Parts: sequence; C-alpha cells; structure tokens
Amino acid sequence: MPVNLNPPVLALPVKGVSLGFACANIKRENRKDLLVMELCAGTKVAGVFTTNRFCAAPVIVAKEHLAQADGIRALVINTGNANAGTGEQGLQDARATCDALAGLLGCQSNQILPYSTGVIMEPLPVAKIAAGLPAAVANMVADNWLNAAEAIMTTDIVAKAISKQVMVDGVNITITGIAKGSGMIHPNMATMLGYIATDAAIAQPLLQQMVTTAANRSFNCITVDGDTSTNDALMLIATGKSALPEVNVAGAAYNTLLDAVSEVAIFLAQAIVRDGEGATKFITIAMEGGRDEVECKKIGYAIAHSPLVKTAFFASDPNLGRILAAIGYAGVDDLDVSALQLYLDDVLVAEKGGRAASYQEEDGQRVMQQSDITIRVVLGRGAVNATLWTCDFSYDYVKINASYRS
Repeated sequence: MPVNLNPPVLALPVKGVSLGFACANIKRENRKDLLVMELCAGTKVAGVFTTNRFCAAPVIVAKEHLAQADGIRALVINTGNANAGTGEQGLQDARATCDALAGLLGCQSNQILPYSTGVIMEPLPVAKIAAGLPAAVANMVADNWLNAAEAIMTTDIVAKAISKQVMVDGVNITITGIAKGSGMIHPNMATMLGYIATDAAIAQPLLQQMVTTAANRSFNCITVDGDTSTNDALMLIATGKSALPEVNVAGAAYNTLLDAVSEVAIFLAQAIVRDGEGATKFITIAMEGGRDEVECKKIGYAIAHSPLVKTAFFASDPNLGRILAAIGYAGVDDLDVSALQLYLDDVLVAEKGGRAASYQEEDGQRVMQQSDITIRVVLGRGAVNATLWTCDFSYDYVKINASYRS
C-alpha cells in the first residue's frame, strides 16, 4: 500500500476548466481511462516535457500545438497505451485523436493537446478513444477533478489531487492539480503526467517560467526507479477567470503564485513517490553544504538510485555502508570524505571518513523501522542545499513490472 498517502477527498473547481471522463476500454474493461479537459477562451497553457529522446508521439504533437498561436482549448489524456515507440503511425494517431475531439468541441485540431500513458510500442487504439470521447464530453463539469485524477491512473494505487487557495492583492486565487505516476519515475521532466490549473491570469512567458521553476522544485527532485519515461509532461493552465489583473512582471504577485503552484507540485510529486510501485518506505535525501546544486543532486541521486541502498531500506537493515559507497561513486572527484557527515534522521552515522564513534546499531535499526525516513548528507563544501525524494525497492516492485503488460 502507498506510504502514508490517503485518497484525495477534495479538489476545488477552477473557473474556466471543465472535465469529463469515460471508460473507453483501452486496456481493461469498465475502468476510467479517458479524460477531456476543456478550457475557456483566452486560457494560457505552458508545460515541461520528458527529455527522453524516444519521446512519445503525443509529446511531439503537444509541443507542436503549444508552439502555435491559436490558443489551446482542450486536453485529451488516455491511459492504457503510451503511443510511444510507434513511429509515423503514432504521430498520425495522436493527430487523429485531436481531430476527433476538435470535431466534438467545435475548435481546431491544433487547439487540442494530446497525452498518453501506458504500454510502450503498442499501436494506439484510436477507434476506442474516438468512440469514448462523446461520453467524456457529455459529462464535462467543473467539479470533476477527483474523477479526473482516477481517469489518468495506470499502476497507481491511489489517485493524486490537491487544491490550494491563496490571496494575491486581495483576490482569492484557486489552484488545483492532479498527477499520475508510480513506476518508471526519474524526471528530467518521469511515466508521470501532471496537470495544474489556476484561475489567475498570467502572461505566457511568466507562465512558462513558473512551470519550469515549479517542476525543478518538485517533479525533478523525485525518483522511484531511475527510469525516465517517454511520456512525461507537467502542464500549468491559467484561465484568467479570477478578478486579479494579469500578472505580467516577476514581482510580489508572481512570487506568491509561484510558491503556491510549487506547493501543489511538491505535494503531487511526493505523492507519486509515496505510491511508488511496491513502496514501503518514503525516503527524503537532504543534501547540505554543497558547492552547487549539480553536485548535491549528483550525490543525492547516486544514493536514491542504488538498488543496494533501496533494498536495505525495504528490509529495515541498517547496512549504511551502502550509502557511503554510493556517495563515493557519485562522480564528485574532489570530494573530501573526511569532511563529510552522514545522518539517518537524528542519528549521526558517519564522520571523519568512517563510522561515527557515537553510532549504535540499535539507533540505526530504530530509524530504519519507520515508514518515513530522512538521509541527511552534510558535505562541508559550501552553502548550497538540495532535497530529493525516493522510496525503497520491495518484492512487489519486481512483480508489478515483470507482469506489466498482462
């Protein structure tokens, strides 16, 4: 079961966004697997996408449509099939999905952004999607975010949704987000999809800056298994339906919105790790005293990606020399290990190049039994800090991924 993560119970409507879902039977019968998000005229959309060179057809098409100036009017998301590794036919299929929805909504095909998640290298069942779209359009309402969160799940156990309201210049702004992801998670921008909407009006360049910064604070700080998906996307939608004038400078209003959007993104990113495939432990890796963020994350990810570290945490085995080994091979060639300190929560484990004199095995065992654990690495090289989030590897991770297509 997910690590200290409960199903969402509240996701506030965002003025200017309507959501509808359908059971299109894409991979399994009678499950929500198709989502449509209709956006009011004038809505601005920005996003960040996977850096995987084998990026999926819908990623290519979505980026093409975003670059055009017609104004985005809807998003369509299917689960059960990634439409990745599908060549030219995959591009045609993604565009055909946009054509089908555009016909129902009365807009242009390039005003639709497509997204897919699921099995790679299988043809997209366009006929099933097209057949399911009328039902999704028919049940579009503003207060449908919880159904939307369920409709984008694949191997997720728990739907992921959150809302936040913040006062900006006396106006109450709503921000609601949903995400999916459980395995194949290691973003440079993870098989992770995220959609965050606000009723604030934000100028397009600032909206792109905001989603990029929010991603770097959140989704680009998580890993489940070190695999960067072909389909990742995080989209930020600003409908402009609040009374707040358009935010067009990076001042106080922008910073307030950025922090609120980042909080939503961090919650969703952490929820993905807590719902990681087979996860039993949620692990925070706090890097402190680095020279720059690059080296902090390099060392942090070496720890987070180590199968030996992750399996030790699953077993609650304080075999903490595995963490030292990961730090050592991270690729920071001039690292002075004698200046480094390693903590497990409040327990000093290592210092001066070896085991701390005060460390007792029972203290490490106590912490390892917890479901939420912090690994703190004090590098002693500078003033830069970085935080990453990961989970353990259990037997269930292997089972889930060994039978993913069945």
